[in-house]
Order: sequence, then structure tokens, then C-alpha cells
Amino acid sequence: MRTVHHRAAMVLALAVVAGSLGGCGTINGWLATGIEDMVPVWAGGLPSDAPPKPGTAKYDEWMKERDRQRVQAAATRKDDNDKSAAVIGPVY
Repeated sequence: MRTVHHRAAMVLALAVVAGSLGGCGTINGWLATGIEDMVPVWAGGLPSDAPPKPGTAKYDEWMKERDRQRVQAAATRKDDNDKSAAVIGPVY
């Protein structure tokens, strides 16, 4: 009888461990979708200037604004380079 109880206890222990490990994936998936936005910055949360998550409407707007600023900065940089080359002259 002792062997039967021992095996039953082992099977029960393995079932509990397997069930708890299987549950971790669903819990972590749930935590990853919403909890991270609620964590304060001092506790390791996202800073206020972090970009929005990909796949959202805010992300698309942010990318358009980023591209607009990049093009504008490139145009300004090109104008500045032309002027600086004329003012400095050759360096020997």
C-alpha cells in the first residue's frame, strides 16, 4: 500500500508543478498587455517620453511626426553645411 500512496503523491506533485508552470504563460501574457503602463517610473516603468507601442494609432502618428522632423532636420543641416564651408575655408 505504501508504494501506491508514494506513486499517487508523486503524480499529484508533478501535476501541480506542471499546472503552475502552464499557468505562468497566461499570467505573464496578461501582465504584459496592461500592467506595464501602470508601473511608475521610479519602480522601473516606462518614462513619459517613451514612444507608443507599435500597432496603435498613436504609434502611426508618432512615426509620421518623426519622419517630418527628420526631413526638416536634414534640410536644415544641408543649408548649414553649405554656409559653414564658405565661411571656414581650407584647413592646412
